[in-house]
Amino acid sequence: MNPIDAYRQSETRRQFFSRGKNAVGMAAMASLLGDNLGGLSAAADIGGAASAPLPKALTHFAPKAKQVIYLHMVGGPSQMDLYDYKPKMQEYFDKDLPESIRNGQRLTTMTSGQKRFPIAPSKYKFQQYGPNGMWISEMLPYTSKMAGDMCFIRSMNTEAINHEPAISFMQTGNQITGRPCLGSWASYGLGSLNNNLPTFVVLVAQPSNTEQIQAISARLWNQGYLPGEHAGVSFRTGGDPILYINNPPGVPRDIRRKTLDGLNSLNEMNYKLVGDEETHTRIQQFELAFRMQASVPDLTDLSTEPATTEALYGPSIKKPGSFGHTALLARRMIERGVRFVQIYHNNWDHHGNLANRMPSQCQDVDQPCWGLVQDLKSRGLLDETLVIWGGEFGRTIYSQGGVTKDNYGRDHHPRCFTMWMAGGGSKPGMVYGETDDFSYNIVKDPVPVHDFHATMLNLLGFDHNRFIYRYQGLDQKLTGVEPAKVIKELLA
Repeated sequence: MNPIDAYRQSETRRQFFSRGKNAVGMAAMASLLGDNLGGLSAAADIGGAASAPLPKALTHFAPKAKQVIYLHMVGGPSQMDLYDYKPKMQEYFDKDLPESIRNGQRLTTMTSGQKRFPIAPSKYKFQQYGPNGMWISEMLPYTSKMAGDMCFIRSMNTEAINHEPAISFMQTGNQITGRPCLGSWASYGLGSLNNNLPTFVVLVAQPSNTEQIQAISARLWNQGYLPGEHAGVSFRTGGDPILYINNPPGVPRDIRRKTLDGLNSLNEMNYKLVGDEETHTRIQQFELAFRMQASVPDLTDLSTEPATTEALYGPSIKKPGSFGHTALLARRMIERGVRFVQIYHNNWDHHGNLANRMPSQCQDVDQPCWGLVQDLKSRGLLDETLVIWGGEFGRTIYSQGGVTKDNYGRDHHPRCFTMWMAGGGSKPGMVYGETDDFSYNIVKDPVPVHDFHATMLNLLGFDHNRFIYRYQGLDQKLTGVEPAKVIKELLA
């Protein structure tokens, strides 16, 4: 949408006439130039000024995915202990990583001072599964059963080497916080499927092991420069899902309704006078919160789930805040029309004691991930729901500190890591990309973060080069200004 259209939509009658000759002149220019001011047209790009929200579900082409569940493993899962099988490393146990492999690549300050970089082969057994023989660790017995449903990317790579910028880069396309996240872009582009729940919901699952927890903050689900209505709504894992979702004692629903009507009238008066789009957003948020007082208790009441649900997701669904519990809530949200569900699961930052920490992490997510995919499939929801699993970077083949055959730790590694997708138009049974024998460098089909984002937007029906939002005079994009491409091999 071009700037003149955006201006005309937000301008009230009072504001129009108060502008005097400038407003009249602008209106006259718009009338003469029509929809082609500046060479732009509403059909040419999907975007606009902050005062003109995107027409809902106006995609560039028919989307394959209409909803998303993004499972982010905070800390960076070790790819060579889960999906990137490197049997040759058994011959290199406790030998130094060859300089020809590292080739001067930068290290974190946690290992840059080490005198040597001893190789730590994975202690876990692997088998091949699915039509393309994807190698999967023995720690993921449930995940291995759905290899034929999954699209594996073994050649993900990122520019960031530390957690905060790496998570921000994966979630917003930029290492600097303050940009819109993936869920906000989806909300902005696709709009809502349900007036009684948020378009974009965030859940932070509690891991069984809490040895090394990374900070997770609302910066990761911020709307950035998009209108405030596209920010993620965080559901708490204990107590009321949302603070103050229930009326205070002595305040019946009709009184709450009357109070909101009064507030909305005042906000509408202010909006007509000032024209601030955030005032309009506040009105919408108040109304949504009122409707959620009825919809959220129904959403979070798992008593209606049949006994077969526990057999799918595992017994952890009975523990509020567990990954299994949040995975089940994600399915219930998708059923009710939430566009984008983001789940964060912490404690994948295995600098040490990997042998004792990794099994509990896998036990947290293995069966619930399998159950979620099978549940969506059985309900006919998987075809239009894109499920994404992955972290912000990978781990090093060399050990941080000492190494034994039974235990070791791994530092951050941005050069290669593994992610997977299922459903939503992704190609089932696909294994894409290869790394070297050390799982250190990519030797075939690299997938940078921006290419992954371009591919995800393609599945949602958007051309990433034309899916823009005009802010501070620039056409802002999730994929940034550098070239990015859709990885067509990942599409069904």
